Amino acid sequence: MCRQLGYLGPARSVGDVLTAGTSSLMQQSWAPRDMRGGGTVNADGFGAAWWTDDGVGLYRNPMPIWTDPAVTDTLTSVRSTAVLAAIRSATVGMPVDRSACAPFVAGRWAFGHNGVVTGWPHSLADLVADVPAVDLLRLPAPTDAATLWVLLQHRLTRQEPGEAVAGLVRDVDAAAPGSRLNLLLGDGRTLWATAVHHALSVRADGESVTVASEPTDDDDPAWRPVPDRSIVTAAVGVLDITPLDR
Repeated sequence: MCRQLGYLGPARSVGDVLTAGTSSLMQQSWAPRDMRGGGTVNADGFGAAWWTDDGVGLYRNPMPIWTDPAVTDTLTSVRSTAVLAAIRSATVGMPVDRSACAPFVAGRWAFGHNGVVTGWPHSLADLVADVPAVDLLRLPAPTDAATLWVLLQHRLTRQEPGEAVAGLVRDVDAAAPGSRLNLLLGDGRTLWATAVHHALSVRADGESVTVASEPTDDDDPAWRPVPDRSIVTAAVGVLDITPLDR
């Protein structure tokens, strides 16, 4: 079912974002605490995206995060004020390779999905009917998450990010009832995240904000759970949690 995290705040290394805390994203790869709906480890790859003045950097590996020395070597030398990262637990029948690992990036955007779309791919057939065929042919991987990413990109061309994310979740929830739809979208300045039938928490202190599938530090009381069926809009000094169904 995956785990993911978005960070905005003072510059820190990408490696630190992945490994910091008593329950870091790396530790959640073998010891997650709130998977909900199946899965015990997240060993099917990982990735991290970060923003710089030159654009969005990306590192992905289909191997378990704990096997990759780049996490504590190379990625500790890369610093950013904005990071979006994910570890993967692949749904049965979906490929385990680099192209299927989040984050997915395009332009200034980075995206991840924690959960599963029930009945995929048939359940999304009607929703993708409005997407240009060439975009579907460029699908980054034959997975539900990659399909959601193509659908979201199509909406981002005509809608504000929060509207696009919330509308997509509502439409997928109607087309594929019972889906777990924790989406995470970032542009380097703002994070948009949803909680639908899956765990999500936030931490904000005025200087930084973190949105994550699980708290990364068990002893930090600043973490707060996000209610189910909510959308989060977060930036440094800004945190808004709104019901999806209002």
